[in-house]
Order: sequence, then C-alpha cells, then structure tokens
Amino acid sequence: MKHWRIEDIDWGRFDAARVDPDIIPLVKAAAMVERNGTDYAAYLNGVFHDDPDFRAAADYWAEEEVQHGDALGRWAMLADPAWDYPDAFARYRAGYHIDVTADASIRGSRTGELIARCMVETGTSSYYSALGEATAEPVLKQICKHIAADEFRHFKLFYDHMRRYLARENISFARRLRIAAGRISESEDDELAFAFHCGNDAPGTPYEHARCLAAYMARAMAFYRFRHVERGMGMIFKAVGLPPRGRLSDLTARLAWQFIQRRQRRFAGRSGTGGGAQFAEAA
Repeated sequence: MKHWRIEDIDWGRFDAARVDPDIIPLVKAAAMVERNGTDYAAYLNGVFHDDPDFRAAADYWAEEEVQHGDALGRWAMLADPAWDYPDAFARYRAGYHIDVTADASIRGSRTGELIARCMVETGTSSYYSALGEATAEPVLKQICKHIAADEFRHFKLFYDHMRRYLARENISFARRLRIAAGRISESEDDELAFAFHCGNDAPGTPYEHARCLAAYMARAMAFYRFRHVERGMGMIFKAVGLPPRGRLSDLTARLAWQFIQRRQRRFAGRSGTGGGAQFAEAA
C-alpha cells in the first residue's frame, strides 16, 4: 500500500508567486525519469526472475516511482500551464530505452545490481531533500518531502535485499566500490540529459547531450548543501560495506562537496545558467 497518494497533496495551496523559475525545468525533467519506473521494474523482474519476493518489491517500488512522476508532472503543469506532461513523457519514452528483456544484471551480479539501485536511491533522496528545502512553493515542498521519504525507504528496501544476495555471492569490497562509483558516474549519461531535453525543449529541437546535461546539472547542483552530501555519503558508505559515520566518511563528504561546487560552476559556465551564488552558504 502506498504511503501517500496524489489526492493527498493540498493542490489548492499552489502559489505561482512563490515558484522559482530555475526549479521548473528540473521538475519537468524529474517527472520524465520517475514516470519511467515501469521499464526499470521490467528489467529488475528479468534479472531476478526466480525471486518472487524481490519481484513483488520491485513492482511496488515502480508503482511509487510512477506516482512521483505524475505528481511532479501535475505540479509542473500548474507552474507552466503551457506545458504538456503526457506529450513530453511520450517523447521521452520514444527516445530513451533500457533493455527490459535482460535476464542478467549489467553489473555482473545481483548483488552488484542492488548496490547500483542503492546508489540511485541515495541520489534521489538527497536531491528531493535539497529541492524541498530550497523551494518556497508549498505544494512542491510537500511533494518533495513525500518523495524524499519514499526514496529513503527504497534505499533500505534495496539495501536489505543486497545484504541477502551478498551473503550468497560474496563479491569483493573492491568490486562493490567499483560498481558504486560507476553508477554514480552514470548520472551524466543520457537518462537525465534527455529527460531535460524532452521536458524543456520545444518538439523538433535537436537533442544535444552536452547542452542539456550542462543546463540540468548547473541548476540541480546549485540547490545542494553540504548536509545533503554528508548524509548521502553515509548512505554510499553503508551500501559498499564501510562505516557510514567516521573520519573517512567525513573527509570523503567534504571532498565530494568541493567536487560538486566545482562541477556546478563549470556546468553553469557552459550553459550560461546562474545559481553558483547559492554555494555562498557553505555547510
């Protein structure tokens, strides 16, 4: 059973005067990715074809992901009444595909697949926490709070199943670390960049990966604060088998925070997008 429904959102509180224009393109892109959860569930069902417990969990996860997309899409249509969420998502589905017929994980093991899913949930829980705290618009704040809570639960779901498979497959720490780092680096692939394109470019506009990625990342990274990175690093450490709190985690979080700041400024320079000033508030 879902922890909340779209009907639970207090849509009547929407306040156009409190909408940050830099958030609207991000919400449109996020709606595309979240709504596509059914494809990822199909992929996971193939990878875990003989594990009915996990398949049921993956289907439940996808149902919540689709709801995230629909809630974000509905909000974006309030913020930009000219935007057509169903049309934008149809274009995204037509142009971005994952292999839904796979019967084995692209990570080389089921443990690896679940580590990768933990990385995704770490990123999304941190991201929606950051957006929810940054926005002054009450409806988006409520949506982001609900989604962030879901994503934290999803992390635990995948983490618990990962521990179950790790006991069987016993893949090395080094391998787990490589999988985690590799999945994090994939945040700059076509999934988000193409979602930004479909959500924000006029139909018929040619897709340019570098342009769309820079436009997305410059905006998205500007809303993070150190506390989001610190909590996310603890989750990453936990997923790969390291203590989530301690000197190493703290040091890594600070290095990651510096990296994000540099990357945001670089993407902002490429895209002509502002937002770097938000980093003036350090931790």
